Amino acid sequence: MTLPPVASTVGAMSGAKLDLVVLFGGESAEHDVSCVTAAHVIAAANQTKYEITAIGIARDGSWHRADASPAATRSGRLAPTGPPLTLADISRHNTVVMPLLHGPLGEDGTVQGMLEVADFAYVGAGVLSSALCMDKAMAKQIVAAAGLPQPHFRVVHEPHFESAEIDEVVASVGLPMFVKPANMGSSVGVRKAKTREDALAAVRHAFIFDEWVLCEEAIVGREIEVAVLGNLTAEVSLPGEIIAGAEFYDYDDKYVNTSARLIIPATLDTDQTCIVRELAARVYAELRCEGMARVDFFFEEKGRGFLLNEVNTIPGFTPISMYPKMWAASGLPYDGLIDRLVELALDRRSRSKRGAQERK
Repeated sequence: MTLPPVASTVGAMSGAKLDLVVLFGGESAEHDVSCVTAAHVIAAANQTKYEITAIGIARDGSWHRADASPAATRSGRLAPTGPPLTLADISRHNTVVMPLLHGPLGEDGTVQGMLEVADFAYVGAGVLSSALCMDKAMAKQIVAAAGLPQPHFRVVHEPHFESAEIDEVVASVGLPMFVKPANMGSSVGVRKAKTREDALAAVRHAFIFDEWVLCEEAIVGREIEVAVLGNLTAEVSLPGEIIAGAEFYDYDDKYVNTSARLIIPATLDTDQTCIVRELAARVYAELRCEGMARVDFFFEEKGRGFLLNEVNTIPGFTPISMYPKMWAASGLPYDGLIDRLVELALDRRSRSKRGAQERK
């Protein structure tokens, strides 16, 4: 696979370093994951190209400057405990913001909307795509309308949910099923239900995290993931495979005991590899992704083939994360990946500015 040149304009403005603002932490249940991700991204960023400012959002929503020094990043986890700081304190000139905020109030279009209003170039998907991909229920409906393959699913809404509705859910989705908060990531709040009673308990548990809940057919198959980059054109990595250490690839398996096995590239034949990469690019386009996304599939080898699981527009960048590992296996190293994401952020802002000028 041939990749285009990396970061041809990064740091080219007047020969000055580009200001890279890493925004991390947040109020969601994935705060800790974000703090770990930020430390590793900052440690990997090319210090000759970037002046790095780390802004941490505490669990109470307050914003703080964080220590982005090599000593701090070597700890493997940043902390939003420094002096108060907001984007109003940051110059927009020659600046790109890199949001590393997983989950609600970070990955769901809210921060992206703030950055649009504040007129900052930023890494990753825009407002619409961020909101769609964060809301698993809405993403499933868009994908269904496009005719792309995915497991059977049913969406329930807490204000209208009654216990008897679980019988309709079981009838349409089947057992076992996975029950997920619609707007959560890193498998937070996800349970596998094997009986009607399990399903009802899982729905009530998921309502702790979101009033919209997705009930989805449990697939017996392999877990295949694909990394995607790009704005107008999608670049697609070699696929990877996850073999879960637990019954399914849950939060602890990802970030605590790290017992899952990651196989990159996935053991697929040439045709299967082409199919899953093409599907990932189609999903990326249908959900209007830009910048980056990790597209996750189930693979029924002797059944329906590849079925979309979900799309993550701010995938993890920890040392054990699939997204950077898949790009490294495809020929794009970690520091080059950061450069590419910054380049895509500048490209999108440039296109947006041209559009605004043409409308005047």
